[in-house]
Amino acid sequence: MRKTKPAATMILVGACVLVWAPILLMAAASLMPEDELYWRYLSPLGLGRDRVRATFLPSYPSGEALVELLIRSPGFFVMFWNSCIQVIPMAAGQLLAAAPASWAFARFRFPGKKALFGIYVILMVLPFQVTQVSNYLVLDHLGILDSHLALILPGIWSTLPVYIMTKAFETIPEALLEAARLDGAGEFYSFFHVGLPLGYPGIATAMMLGFVDGWNALEQPITYLKDKSLWPLALYLPNIAEDKAAVAFAAALITCLLPVLVYLNCQEELEQGIAASGVKQ
Repeated sequence: MRKTKPAATMILVGACVLVWAPILLMAAASLMPEDELYWRYLSPLGLGRDRVRATFLPSYPSGEALVELLIRSPGFFVMFWNSCIQVIPMAAGQLLAAAPASWAFARFRFPGKKALFGIYVILMVLPFQVTQVSNYLVLDHLGILDSHLALILPGIWSTLPVYIMTKAFETIPEALLEAARLDGAGEFYSFFHVGLPLGYPGIATAMMLGFVDGWNALEQPITYLKDKSLWPLALYLPNIAEDKAAVAFAAALITCLLPVLVYLNCQEELEQGIAASGVKQ
């Protein structure tokens, strides 16, 4: 095993600290009482011009903010379940729609294949604002505005999962598929028993990125949902009163906790899927 140079190790450790420092500071702030929080973060909270006294450990921890959020704030749980209702079906729909399409792009030859895949790539890089009006008109015509379906249905047809899964399926050796065909396997059998297991890293990567994107969505729910009782968790933070800074930190911590856990559990698949998306057979 090749040893890592000390300089490279220091750079990696420094990058890791920069990534985790905001989350650790947020966790510490969520455990601070209001007076200590205001004393340490007067300037960022708009309460004064004193210097910031950031710390990773509160002077005297308090769980008051977490109690206020998890016990006395029913609206938080409503928005949490709204996020689950909107994001989980969307991710499942992406798997059902993108996996067969990706298999066709990776393994079949048909007229216009490159042009169609190029359209997928263009749609993938377009920002949400470009298609916002057209999406709104379509959803309004379907009569599903101001409902969970207004976020679920457009998310199902995202093009990013198709791109990632296609690149993952392209890395499957053709010899394995030829062997399956010689044993009498059809396309459906090859897809379910060869393609899906071997393309799992790319599938997991696409699902994780789709989940995080849907979990953190802001513009879509603001545009398509007028009923605040349907708003997801990402819209909870801007509506917290200014005098509840510690509750805001606690809510932000819990909001990012689930995506972080998903990432930590799918880290290996994410690395393999991203590596596969950059490999050309």
